Amino acid sequence: MTIIHVLFLFSLLSSIPHYSYASVNDFCVADLKAGDTNNTFKAALTSAFVTDFPAVNGLGVSAARLDIAKGGSIPMHTHPGATELLIMVEGEITAGFMTPFALYSKTLKPGDVFVFPQGQLHYQVNSGKKKATAFLAFSSANPGAQLLDLLLFGNALSSDIVAQTTFLDIDQVKKLKARFGGKNLSKHMSM
Repeated sequence: MTIIHVLFLFSLLSSIPHYSYASVNDFCVADLKAGDTNNTFKAALTSAFVTDFPAVNGLGVSAARLDIAKGGSIPMHTHPGATELLIMVEGEITAGFMTPFALYSKTLKPGDVFVFPQGQLHYQVNSGKKKATAFLAFSSANPGAQLLDLLLFGNALSSDIVAQTTFLDIDQVKKLKARFGGKNLSKHMSM
């Protein structure tokens, strides 16, 4: 009879659904300092993604603090793995996203909320007269990010091909590649 009780207990415990394994992970204390906006974009993202805040592992969510200095912006980018929710705290941000058929844009003030659908190309620009701060929430522990400027100009793709496919002047492409760390190759190199 003892083996039957053990098997019954084991089957009962193994049938309980495990929705999240987050409770077995380390817990971290947030860094509440504002991000350093002294960079090309005049912006900083202080993230709580699974890569730097393991406590969100298994929860299906992550968050970040966004600081944009006067005149700064977050360039066109996408999050292939998550929808983004922006909650304005201070200052003013003009935010928007594009579909093949429409542009959705709004100037946000403290208390306003904006949602960027997963995978949509979007941006945030400080349109105010002082620093802007927002909190971001994502529908994934690791939303990923693909910044259009870095994808186009921070690589070893031939400057001629970038110019031809973007309709930009070759000198402008070379200038942008220099700014974003790309190589100014004049011919297409294959692997």
